[in-house]
Amino acid sequence: MQSPSKISSASASSTTPAVCRLQGWADLPEGLLQSIIPLLGSFLELLAFAGTCHSWRSAFSSYPSKSTFCTLLPPLLVRPHIRVHARHLPSRSDDGLKLRTCQVLDLANLRTALRCQIPEDTFEMLRFAGSSYGQLICGGGRNCVVVDVFTGTRVLPPQLPFSEDTYFYSGMLTAPLTSHNAHLLVCASPKQGSTQCTLLDWPVGSDSWSELRLNDSRIEQIVEFKGQFIALDYEYKLHTLSLAPQLGLQEIATLWWDDMDECPYLRPWLVVCGDMLLIVDHYISHSLDGAPVNYKAYRLDMSTVPAVWVEVEKLENHVLFIGSDVRSPAFSCISPGRWGRRNNCLYYAYYDVPWILHGLGDEADAVWDPDNDPDIVFKRNWYTQLQPFWVYPSMFYADADGE
Repeated sequence: MQSPSKISSASASSTTPAVCRLQGWADLPEGLLQSIIPLLGSFLELLAFAGTCHSWRSAFSSYPSKSTFCTLLPPLLVRPHIRVHARHLPSRSDDGLKLRTCQVLDLANLRTALRCQIPEDTFEMLRFAGSSYGQLICGGGRNCVVVDVFTGTRVLPPQLPFSEDTYFYSGMLTAPLTSHNAHLLVCASPKQGSTQCTLLDWPVGSDSWSELRLNDSRIEQIVEFKGQFIALDYEYKLHTLSLAPQLGLQEIATLWWDDMDECPYLRPWLVVCGDMLLIVDHYISHSLDGAPVNYKAYRLDMSTVPAVWVEVEKLENHVLFIGSDVRSPAFSCISPGRWGRRNNCLYYAYYDVPWILHGLGDEADAVWDPDNDPDIVFKRNWYTQLQPFWVYPSMFYADADGE
């Protein structure tokens, strides 16, 4: 058997000079290495590939479509309240901050333990505002911090234009931090309970925020869909969001299903699923021996004016992922059979157990596990303590063009 660090060239003919010059695995052509990357089936395999040697890491870094893994592989589940002991990891970051080593679960490879390190002040002094492109967005007082979940790299925007302790309702990045046109969007108020909410925009790298005062409302979620930013407000009305020439919101006229004039859900959330923009939430089931709640999804049909929400009876070959904090983003993934899971399901991350699996629509009872804790609360909320959340590492978003 050949040594794993060398490739024998004894049998190579003179007609293949490129192969004859290969001295080891590190000398494999970049094109060949990049043809392997889409065949990898978990985050751990991708991490092992990128960590093999400098040339393999370079091949991964220059791979032009790493973001496709954000639909082919499930997101990782970070459980910040589960501390993991790891002697070989540093206890402090390069800038001296104390680090907490947290449990990370990969649905595509549950047999291998993963972990991440998050600065302790994220838990003790800062409040969660959201996560985006592998970054945690947190703040405290007039300060806002963006922290890479897996590298611990911190970005410090300018101080917020408030004089009091800031309360964060939502936060997101419009692009990876390495992109030349990335913006950080934060919806906040001077204090919790204040009706004076403001949408703030920081072009990454600039020295100031721009502001948009919101009238008796707040933005709970912003998603990017088909080149547009769509915002969901407190009353569950939709708006298109523009960044230039100035920060602005334009309401999207929308009809709810069954001729209802307002959202019938208590706390719904948006998720981009393939070529659909979905709104999803649960309603209480009256079944005595099946699932206590049923989740339904509706897609936005923007081909008409006003736009219409249309029920999606089945997600076919997709699954959804959501956390219990309102500010935690939702994700979708295609072909869960690649990593041994069923489709048309929703993974809801919880505090006490890693997740609860829900079937969507008519599959709710078939998927429900009767051994699930009957006292679990299904309504998402705003928590002071950082809750388990789904995330794709920032390395998935650093495509070769830097976008």
